[in-house]
Amino acid sequence: MSSKPSCLIVGAGDGVGAAIARAFSREGLAVCVTRRPRHLDQLEALAASIRADGGRAHAFGVDARNEAEMIALFDRIEAEVGPLQVVVFNIGANVRFPVLETTAQVYSKVWEMAALAGFFTGREAARVMGPRGKGSILFTGATASTRGGAGFSAFAGAKAALRQLAQSLARELGPQGLHVAHVVVDGMIDGTFARSIAPDIQTLLDEDAILKPEEIAKNYVWLHNQQRSAWTFELDLRPWKENW
Repeated sequence: MSSKPSCLIVGAGDGVGAAIARAFSREGLAVCVTRRPRHLDQLEALAASIRADGGRAHAFGVDARNEAEMIALFDRIEAEVGPLQVVVFNIGANVRFPVLETTAQVYSKVWEMAALAGFFTGREAARVMGPRGKGSILFTGATASTRGGAGFSAFAGAKAALRQLAQSLARELGPQGLHVAHVVVDGMIDGTFARSIAPDIQTLLDEDAILKPEEIAKNYVWLHNQQRSAWTFELDLRPWKENW
């Protein structure tokens, strides 16, 4: 195993997750990125682009809802890549359904993606980083983490559960030297989905009226680098024009 520290991003899509991976790579960490196995080709492309820029990156196709797969993932990174210094949970799971159209399957799946998978991530991060007494566990939240909106009963329930998990971990693991933080990302984020629904995307970007993944990622690095006498638990990010 390399003695150089590593970073894991669980849920590294082509927007915020990829930007976080690149940001921590620039900090000198070996970056490990995960999504479900069906997205492995995109993950490999992301890892290759980071390596092309001089970084170290590894792609893993993992279902974060599967306990055995998550345990094996953490063990493999610790054994083959390097000791984990940062773990980021970044699975979105955003869906919108009127409550009468929200089936048990939809509700359960969203909860598994945003809450259960977050639990596995946080627990395994604590298992490997706790004995070293240092490291950061960072959770990506959303507007729904603190405010349930019409049509978002499943998403709000899952994201609120994730926020409470993060808060419990922060209280339990902070005295052990682990910095746990929850980032509320409030607003539209530039990316493939935003560009498909916002025809005026360039205007929004020019006016800084939409969240930019690279700017979001800078805050994750900042949280990790905070000195422990002044740790932040919750940070919310939104464009200056965002209604809240």
